[in-house]
Amino acid sequence: MDPDIKNKLDAHDAKLDAIHKSVEKTRRYFVLFFWVTVIGLVLPLIGIVFVVPKFLNTHTNTLRGL
Repeated sequence: MDPDIKNKLDAHDAKLDAIHKSVEKTRRYFVLFFWVTVIGLVLPLIGIVFVVPKFLNTHTNTLRGL
């Protein structure tokens, strides 16, 4: 094989490895962002499901006492 072509192929291989590393980092950031978003939305919603009925119960009991 021609040495010039081999050098170009090696350079392309190195660039592909660098691109692969960069894409994997980006994928990890997206996955992390996804889970942070899910946790940031789902946990408050679960909390609301339990807190709102208790709040309404307390509020109506207070109003009945007047």
